[in-house]
Amino acid sequence: MTIKGFTGTSTNIETPNDVSSTEKPLKADGISSNRVDINVLKSKLQESESKEFKKNLLILSILILILGALGLYLSL
Repeated sequence: MTIKGFTGTSTNIETPNDVSSTEKPLKADGISSNRVDINVLKSKLQESESKEFKKNLLILSILILILGALGLYLSL
């Protein structure tokens, strides 16, 4: 009776010898970081918040109008 462990089923995996021919990225130059103006970011954020506020205000006013119309209808 023989017990085989991991040593009995070992396989050899060879690494390629052509290490110098590795794939390189398409862009050879490094990543350049562009500076961002904080005022531009603030204005974009303020513009999106303004649009969202107008949409929320419109929805709220429509709901109040519907609630008032329903209250008027039920009071008659």
